[in-house]
Amino acid sequence: MSSILTNNSAMVALQTLRSINSNLEMTTEQISTGKEVGSAKDNSAVWAISKVMESDVAGFDAISDSLSQGEAAVSVAATAAESVTDYLNQIKEKIISAQDETSDRNILQTDINALVDQISTTVNAAQFNGLNLVDGSVSSTNANSNTGVNVLASLDRDSSGNVTVSNIAVDAQNLSTSGGLDLTGIMTEAGDLDAGNTLTLNAAVFSDAAGGASGAVALATDTSGLDPALTTGLMAGDSIELTVGSVTGSYTVQEGDTTEALVAGLKNAMQAGGLDENSISIDASSDATEIVFENLTNTDSSFSFSASRGSGGLTDLDSLDVTSATSAATALQDIEAMIQTAINAAADFGSVQGRIENQSDFVSNLSDALTSGIGSMVDADMEEASARLTALQTQQQLGTQALSIANEAPSSIMTLFR
Repeated sequence: MSSILTNNSAMVALQTLRSINSNLEMTTEQISTGKEVGSAKDNSAVWAISKVMESDVAGFDAISDSLSQGEAAVSVAATAAESVTDYLNQIKEKIISAQDETSDRNILQTDINALVDQISTTVNAAQFNGLNLVDGSVSSTNANSNTGVNVLASLDRDSSGNVTVSNIAVDAQNLSTSGGLDLTGIMTEAGDLDAGNTLTLNAAVFSDAAGGASGAVALATDTSGLDPALTTGLMAGDSIELTVGSVTGSYTVQEGDTTEALVAGLKNAMQAGGLDENSISIDASSDATEIVFENLTNTDSSFSFSASRGSGGLTDLDSLDVTSATSAATALQDIEAMIQTAINAAADFGSVQGRIENQSDFVSNLSDALTSGIGSMVDADMEEASARLTALQTQQQLGTQALSIANEAPSSIMTLFR
């Protein structure tokens, strides 16, 4: 049956041509943009995943910059520590020469003073973008709960989509010659620890965020309102030292420490130094208002306590004296300890520097891998798109021809009326 009102062949040809044109438009867009999934309408699931991954790549780019800055800061500090070590070794040579009675100790002392000045200059100049990790100016607490800084190292996303960051902690190393700040009134000192008796100290007081010393826990040094010049309250980073008899132990206050934590830290330090817990006991009182020391032996024992803030590792440099045989012998002992301090600082910075370099390489490789993964998800296969374009253009020409033929079919009915 032929009809001039309904042309089924033309409708089929038109639908086919519309489909071909739609596919051709999509293929042309892929070729022009280079993406198979250029927007959410192309494939919403793939598009959403790719955008999350692109966001992570952008985050890793920022992390890479942070690692570069951190590596530079640590490199400057490591170089300074190594230079200080070299200068200290030169000072040691001068001190050894001063052991000889025939040496000119005054000239050697002049040389030593010049090297000490050079060390101070080196330490003070070892800064990167205002950050100096060796002069004792850093007061913040890092991820290790030590005085230092954190370097942003990683962006971590779990299976639930929660994002956290990881840091590489860099401990500051104080190689200054500053004697630091003596803290007074932290605990009430008492006399000797007599045999069979107890000795009590008032519990430690902590600096508070109002500039006073009425806190219950140790606050980080960068806490707003904390007064670093206050000598009657403890804060994170302060050093406390206890000597009982011939045993000395020291403990560095950590952020969040309470009196009980200080007692535990001192007890561990003293026992590590050789104090027999069956001879001298150290405990906090039941209400944590006192620290109680008990001598469980029949022998009297001396006792002393001190606390300081920011004492430099090379404090004794300024007092080195080789102008006499006695002082030269003392200087030789002192310089050995300071050389070890500088070596430990350089080794610590070197270890952290290596870790930062490894993390930087990993972040770079990870960013490349994520970028490659995003490309495999959303980028168009240009070879396939090119072949598809040629095929669709041919189909378009044939579809246009078929529609033309279908449109001419009703006109053939006119021959029936001639």
